[in-house]
Amino acid sequence: MHHESLAIRTDGRGLIDITGEVSRRVTQSGIRTGLCHVFIHHTSASLLIQENADPSVQRDLERILARLIPDGDPLFEHDMEGPDDMPAHVRSAITQTTLTVPVTDGRLALGTWQGIYLWEHRHRPHRRNLTVTLQGN
Repeated sequence: MHHESLAIRTDGRGLIDITGEVSRRVTQSGIRTGLCHVFIHHTSASLLIQENADPSVQRDLERILARLIPDGDPLFEHDMEGPDDMPAHVRSAITQTTLTVPVTDGRLALGTWQGIYLWEHRHRPHRRNLTVTLQGN
């Protein structure tokens, strides 16, 4: 088993490809076959496996969430940190805060067009903390 922390700086709302960072942890662990589990320690950001070839996919995902969960919606009571506060929590609640990916031959067994993304749901930059845990042999 291998367990490691990872800190990612964000520039504000949007998707950040963290596939390379997670892959480096897999390589450094020495695990050849097993599972890689990634957990984000926040309630206003999430994790996602998504297409890594066409950036319009990311823009479309952001647009659909903006339509479904608009900033400043009067429905929300919780707005202590601004109009994107509660929408960020809802975005995180309907996406994922944890991912598990198989490890095969010492590499993440992702599909051809798949990447691992941190999805920042707040407008201002943040430092996001993740835990990467690898199990296997």
